[in-house]
Amino acid sequence: MARSSRSNDWGFPRWRGYGTSREAQAVRLCDRVGCNRAGNCPAPKSPNSPERWMFCEDHAAEYNRGYDYFAGLTAEEASERESNERRDNSGYHESAHYGWAGSGDGSRSRDEMRALELLGLDPDADFEEVKKAWRKIAKETHPDVRPNDADAAKAFQAGQAAFDVLRAAEERRVWKG
Repeated sequence: MARSSRSNDWGFPRWRGYGTSREAQAVRLCDRVGCNRAGNCPAPKSPNSPERWMFCEDHAAEYNRGYDYFAGLTAEEASERESNERRDNSGYHESAHYGWAGSGDGSRSRDEMRALELLGLDPDADFEEVKKAWRKIAKETHPDVRPNDADAAKAFQAGQAAFDVLRAAEERRVWKG
């Protein structure tokens, strides 16, 4: 039985789905010797050169770990290049205040970040750490422990407010699921 050479690509509507064609796809292989994976990550062959290596993701990561932008330069040349780049890129720093206003991954509000800072915790602290920090502050500054101490009373009230903010945020997170 002879194989048909008739194509389904003539006329409209197309008889085959889009993106399915008969010609071979051009795939560039990783430039690392012995690697047969697709090389889709460009890496510079040398500083200030338009030529690029094309690596797979694993070899690109390996290459970037050991890449030294200032390799082969004297200390004076390296500092001059750094100052020129800082000068050229300084205009982008002016727009920094339009971005995210604090550390963290964006999941916490500004009030939560202030409360964590007041309790002396990192932005990624979990609620158990918050409880421990609040208990420590409460034991040190509670009005029953330090009576007639106005500074301790202020510190206790600030800690209580910070804990309330973080507890409400945790309850909202738990409630949302």
